[in-house]
Amino acid sequence: MTGQENVFKSYMDSNSLFKGDRDILRPSYVPEELPHRREQINDLASIMVTALRGNRPSNVLIFGKTGTGKTAVVRYLEREINRLKRENQESELNAEFSEFDIDKVEYVYINCEVVDTHYGVMKNIGNKFVEDWDEQIPFTGWPMEKVYESLKDRIEEEKRVVVIILDELDKLVTKSGDSVLYHLSKINSELVKSKVSLIGISNNLKFTEFLDPRVKSRLGEEKMIFPPYNADQLKDILADRANKAFEPDILGNDVTSLCAALAAQEHGDARRALDLLRVSTEIAERDNDSSVNTNHVYKAKNKIEQDCVREAVNTLPTHSKLVLYSILLMHENGRDKLTTGEVYSGYKQLSKKSGMDPLTQRRITDLISELDMLGLINARVKSFGRRGRTKEIQSSVPKSDIIDLIEEDKSIEAVKNFNSHSPKQTTLM
Repeated sequence: MTGQENVFKSYMDSNSLFKGDRDILRPSYVPEELPHRREQINDLASIMVTALRGNRPSNVLIFGKTGTGKTAVVRYLEREINRLKRENQESELNAEFSEFDIDKVEYVYINCEVVDTHYGVMKNIGNKFVEDWDEQIPFTGWPMEKVYESLKDRIEEEKRVVVIILDELDKLVTKSGDSVLYHLSKINSELVKSKVSLIGISNNLKFTEFLDPRVKSRLGEEKMIFPPYNADQLKDILADRANKAFEPDILGNDVTSLCAALAAQEHGDARRALDLLRVSTEIAERDNDSSVNTNHVYKAKNKIEQDCVREAVNTLPTHSKLVLYSILLMHENGRDKLTTGEVYSGYKQLSKKSGMDPLTQRRITDLISELDMLGLINARVKSFGRRGRTKEIQSSVPKSDIIDLIEEDKSIEAVKNFNSHSPKQTTLM
């Protein structure tokens, strides 16, 4: 021991501004009430009650931008069903509920941003119904047909209604196609005792355009669209969470109003509002301040925006990184406004240099739209009269920082070397 004070001690001695669990301000926390989502709760409950009667509810597709309460509503109803199951097990429900078969309803939640392969989704669903480790579907190694048959057999072991929630469904379809949806949407025709219902959650209304028509028809029996929250609604949500998370006088005047207003500017995103309030408080703690003020909120806004850009870039597929990289390099070389054709030409050079076969220009046009949707570039359609229309493309991120970040990707190391040899002479066009 050196006698030096433990590095954590000074932080442990400081008072926390949070009253208790700071996870109350995280999007994953599901409160007892969801302000301004009672209509959506009732609509989905009216569909799901069919499961409590032992019948298959309609498949449901839920759409809405990030932070509009889609996942929270679905998890809220899952919790309500689990409460009914516990009450039913602890004491007999009233006679008025005798027609219901509550104990036979099972929820399976899959986050398709984390589990984004056909095999992974099937494995996770199948393993929900076994406790013995030796009987679990392995992480990898089985033929897909064997995984599907095993999943089906496990669901069919006893009579039940299985509700499968596929959150961030568009991420699964984008990466792995719709084969898993094809299997799951037709599984009821192969079951005798049990029934399966699907709830798909997506931020992207257009992802269904990439589905097989049969899958699209089966999956979208019911559709729900969640509207964005406005600033007043976001303020109510924050006030509800703040009452649980903080002692009185911790939040300065206008803190929740500012968090709500900033999040409302970004399509009414409750996640962003909660993140702003939580990060503002964490910054105030690090500054050893006794309360949170609007300056902390603006610092939190800057930090979150920087973190979001880095995360968005880090999680891009390799070809999307090359598209963004080509745009940034051409901007570095003085080309501010680019056409789709110019971007494609630059991308094609980079992909060949990195040893990869370039994608088609049509596919790159799709990737440009995705980068635009992520806020990494601005791509607006410009008309050239008789010569037609094209997209005018500009980056909307710090060029040098993001170039450095992309160059950390080992899969494009050859491109990095190519650029570093002659940074101002890389003729991407």
